[in-house]
Amino acid sequence: MLFVDYRSAFNTINPSTLTTKLQHMGLSPSLYQWISNFLTGRPQEVRMGRHVSASLTLSTGAPQGCVLSPLLYSLYTYDCVATTNSTTVIKFADDTVVVGLISDNNEMAYLEEIRNLENWCQRNNLLLNVSMTKELIVDFRTKQERNYQTPVINKSPVERVDSFRYLSVHITQDLSWSCTSSPW
Repeated sequence: MLFVDYRSAFNTINPSTLTTKLQHMGLSPSLYQWISNFLTGRPQEVRMGRHVSASLTLSTGAPQGCVLSPLLYSLYTYDCVATTNSTTVIKFADDTVVVGLISDNNEMAYLEEIRNLENWCQRNNLLLNVSMTKELIVDFRTKQERNYQTPVINKSPVERVDSFRYLSVHITQDLSWSCTSSPW
């Protein structure tokens, strides 16, 4: 399993790309135009006590803390899907996991799925945070040891961990209910 972390996921939504995707989904023109207007030309300033920064107009991303932002992100990433029968891409808002079933010691479909995700992110203006992306291997075979290839994203190897906290649930390499190792 590859637990993917994005850099500023909601902030990187490109309104014109989202509008095109909404058109392909069959949404009414008035709805996707409203969403596009909502996301573009937003003034923003920073307040610290009595001090206020100069106003900056944003035309990328979804407003932080807005209840609509997770939905817009989910719509933006609807086409980020698995490309083989032995892999799955699981998404919950900006939490993404690539799961690969490795059979007969052939991990090529899983590694290819990771490359596909990397390419999809490049096409859709999403930046992968490799230092926070982690891989967890669950392998119940007892007769043989296997040295799995380390996935590489943006020319950086992904760290392999013994456990990971995903959506407040600790998942361990042996799928036990107790977690005593890594804070991930």
